[in-house]
Amino acid sequence: MRYLAAGLLVVLLSCQQQKPKEAAKAPVEYFKVDASTAGSVSGKILFKGKVPPVKHVDMDEDPACAKLHKSQVIDAPLAVNKNGTLANVFVYVKKGLEGKHFEPPTTPGTIDQQGCWFEPRVLGLQTGQPFRVTNSDPLTHNIHPRSKANREWNQSQPPGEPPLMRKFNFPEVMFRVKCNIHPWMRAWIGVVEHPYFAVTGENGSFVLPNLPPGTYTIAAWQEELGTQEQQVTIAASGKITTDMTFTGDAK
Repeated sequence: MRYLAAGLLVVLLSCQQQKPKEAAKAPVEYFKVDASTAGSVSGKILFKGKVPPVKHVDMDEDPACAKLHKSQVIDAPLAVNKNGTLANVFVYVKKGLEGKHFEPPTTPGTIDQQGCWFEPRVLGLQTGQPFRVTNSDPLTHNIHPRSKANREWNQSQPPGEPPLMRKFNFPEVMFRVKCNIHPWMRAWIGVVEHPYFAVTGENGSFVLPNLPPGTYTIAAWQEELGTQEQQVTIAASGKITTDMTFTGDAK
């Protein structure tokens, strides 16, 4: 019996030695843009149509929130600027970068909870980029990203607590962020696999710099009006200017 056991041990050791080693996971090769030939796309997001009336936010459900404001809080899902452009529009490269992998930035994208409101209303992130959540209010909030491609989660954040840090690993345009405690709070997040995105501000403009030459589909998303798309071709060191126009009846 002793010799049989020894023989089996030799066979097992021999099999283990002959078992091929699992191939090491190949590191991701990140695409490097040639600065000498890179171009850019810029423009404005315009609005034509009747501007809807603003919505007044009723925070009386939580008196602590109401006390944080000296005047009525306004909710503007359609934020039309004085120059006829739109703020809070997420602009990004939708097609044209297939097969290219870009290193995630280490600088976090941040949403703050201030005045029982999310700031900013629209945030862009790259896959793998740190996502930072802060609470500047003297009361508890609960942040709840309603993502589909990424894992949905929600977490309470009492006042004075350190920032919450998360990541989204899959592209997803767009998903809503809400607070389970204060239902009027809302924000939107767009996650893409590259750094070519922007959110329009008070002048409705955007810039997508450092793009390699090529043909791209540029998309612009607005929470009430849907998505507009345009195709552009960038030559070496080319600078393309393209505007997009949303109308009041767009969907």
